[in-house]
Amino acid sequence: MAVETKLFEIAEDPLHGEAMTVNFGPQHPATHGVLRIVLTLDGETILAAEPVVGYLHRGKEKTAESLGWHKFFPHTDRLDYTQSIGNNVAYALAVERLMGLEVPPRGRAIRVILAELSRIGAHLIFVGTTAIDLGAVSVFFLAFKERERIYDLFDRLIGHRMNPEAIRFGGVIADLEGEAIPMLREIVRDFPARFDEYEALLTRNPIWVGRTKGVGTISAEQAVALSLTGPNLRGSGVRFDLRRDLPYLGYENYDFEVPVGTNGDAYDRYLVRVEEMRQSLRIVEQALERMPGGEVFVEDRRFVLPPKVRSLTSMEELIHQFKVVTDLRVPPGEVYAAVEAPKGELGFYLVSKGDRAAHRCFIRSPSFVNLQALAPMAVGRRLSDIVAITSSLDFVMGEVDR
Repeated sequence: MAVETKLFEIAEDPLHGEAMTVNFGPQHPATHGVLRIVLTLDGETILAAEPVVGYLHRGKEKTAESLGWHKFFPHTDRLDYTQSIGNNVAYALAVERLMGLEVPPRGRAIRVILAELSRIGAHLIFVGTTAIDLGAVSVFFLAFKERERIYDLFDRLIGHRMNPEAIRFGGVIADLEGEAIPMLREIVRDFPARFDEYEALLTRNPIWVGRTKGVGTISAEQAVALSLTGPNLRGSGVRFDLRRDLPYLGYENYDFEVPVGTNGDAYDRYLVRVEEMRQSLRIVEQALERMPGGEVFVEDRRFVLPPKVRSLTSMEELIHQFKVVTDLRVPPGEVYAAVEAPKGELGFYLVSKGDRAAHRCFIRSPSFVNLQALAPMAVGRRLSDIVAITSSLDFVMGEVDR
């Protein structure tokens, strides 16, 4: 199906002058990064909207082809930096398929917990920044307060807050133990009331409803034609979620719902993300209660780093760690692995020729693909609506200009 993005025609009326072209961004707080949108206006009506990307381009895919397999992990953190751990998981799953590694059950469960907490953190950024874009300043501070609690847990468990690089080939960097467990239980206990608080401030707020309901509408057919994924697709009524439809990390064993919208507007996309936070918390609780015993790393020293304590106390283990990091050679082959990231399908296509780095790397970044929907959502709306539309798409320019 072709997606209609044609330029609105200006009526032949002596009161109408020529169409006006203005730049929205790239230095504008509501573009959520260095995005430039070239708007063609008839008064305040948007006739055309052209996203212009590339101002932040960093060449991550070519970087993957020059760095070693392990050394690329920190670069995955910096794609969608609002949910770094989900990026780590997607990259690790792709490389592990080439290696033939199967992560132990405890390692998979911890990956699920960390990925779902990252999803909640990313959606909290969406709720907070979209609210402040539309004038609801209090929600921004409330959402970021709870996100800090997730960062505090990451700091306790991993040793880093933002960009924690928590995943390693074959497992996770640290076991879930000690003070991290009661911190996690407190998050599971407290967060549902916080989500209710955000909804009490926004969901029936007449200003919020007026700024989002019926704004940026896109049908299910258009969403599919544009290859949208994640909440932007589900907000249009398409119930597709990789965790349920193409499960990984044992997601098929968790009980959770996939929320969908009905109207495909900014309001529905907001409702979907709020409910997804509740469902993510539900998954975290199940993973915590069912946490299996055993190791968090697979025992395959051809590809897997030795435990940190061993590399600090044994010269042989330190030498082995150096070899794995600097001279790791992944078996030849090609693979595509994808995860359900907060913004949609995040996939890594990798080709290995048995060398120290990927021969080819392509990253399917959902922010980049979802940005296609901006033009059909914006045409015919008012200039003030462009802020609500860009916020509702919830893209990160670090992932667009990968």
